[in-house]
Amino acid sequence: MTNALFDAETFVTHLSCSETGKHYPADQIHNLSDTGKPLLVNYDLKRLASNVSKAQIATRAPELWRYREFLPVRNTANIVRLGELMTPLIPSQSLQNALSMESVLVKDEGRLPTGSFKARGIALAVSMAKELGITRMAMPTNGNAGAALAAYCTRAGIESFVFCPDDTPQVNIREIALQGAQTFQVNGLINDCGRIVGEGCAATGWFDTSTLKEPYRIEGKKTMGLELAEQLNWQVPDVILYPTGGGTGLIGMWKAFNELEAIGWIGSKRPRMVAVQASGCAPIVKAFEENKDHAELWSDATTLAAGIRVPAAIGDFLILNAVRESGGFATAVDDSDILETQTRIARQEGLLLCPEGAATAAALVKEVASGRIRRDEQVILFNCATGLKYPMPGAERFVDRFEPINYKALL
Repeated sequence: MTNALFDAETFVTHLSCSETGKHYPADQIHNLSDTGKPLLVNYDLKRLASNVSKAQIATRAPELWRYREFLPVRNTANIVRLGELMTPLIPSQSLQNALSMESVLVKDEGRLPTGSFKARGIALAVSMAKELGITRMAMPTNGNAGAALAAYCTRAGIESFVFCPDDTPQVNIREIALQGAQTFQVNGLINDCGRIVGEGCAATGWFDTSTLKEPYRIEGKKTMGLELAEQLNWQVPDVILYPTGGGTGLIGMWKAFNELEAIGWIGSKRPRMVAVQASGCAPIVKAFEENKDHAELWSDATTLAAGIRVPAAIGDFLILNAVRESGGFATAVDDSDILETQTRIARQEGLLLCPEGAATAAALVKEVASGRIRRDEQVILFNCATGLKYPMPGAERFVDRFEPINYKALL
């Protein structure tokens, strides 16, 4: 639709409940469905296919918005940009050599604004909030999503309120506050912060932007799948290992691959989706292994990979559906293996993974050894944030410039 208000071609038809399929009107403010489940955006894919081609997309700027026909923003004036460039696929030579594999690629999402893949989902959520007239947004966060919300809301002129567990790294908390959000630390985990956000909606008038409690973060994360397919010449890899907390990105990529097949841009092949969690917080792994559709609340969740410390995910059944439909699985790794892998890759390759990204590399090592991932498969690891935002080991060696220096001792 193209007119004075709707100046970008868009193909959204309606929203639907991810559990029941019930339709909800587009262009209205929504959180969850009537049954308390996430809402999904639906498109007229036949009309989309007739209005855009791979060749057209190839001529556009290398950014998230090159896929605008696959996204719900109608008025381009409402797009909130901070420079959402395409992120690179970096071969991991050390992992390929160590595991005798031909193709291990790291998709480095740390290059995005605010240093993490959260920028993708939040860019869409805030753009749609602007389009729908929302003026105040709130969310719980373990760090990176809050930083993205603060930055994009400030850019859009929208108030933001962010609630963090009190053990969230200070670099994240300060980043959130510096970028303009009203920032609060809570003596609990992210689900406790989420309860505060939800209970505060009526009193404050803020919009609950929690993971999967609004429809549009999935659409932003969907661009990871679109981008990956384009980077692989409109093919898909054999395996994707994805660090899974709330699971929005895994769900979004699965949605992207289905939409791409529906318009004829890829075939029926799908990557095997592997949900990677930490052994100290692995509700999806437990549910997968017990063949359940929903995950139980994980008690006393603990892991140094804060981004995947999510004791309960509202989209648990969507994560598990995607994993099972793809022929994939869920796996957990210990914090000690995450740290060891992060250090090894940094020293061998100069690639500074965040702990969550390192978890996917540790899971690859584990699952090649188990036989669940074959050496001849092409594997994508998602590094979801820059490692610069996380604590690092000390470096205490010192040279006194006033004393004689034994240079050989430095070697």
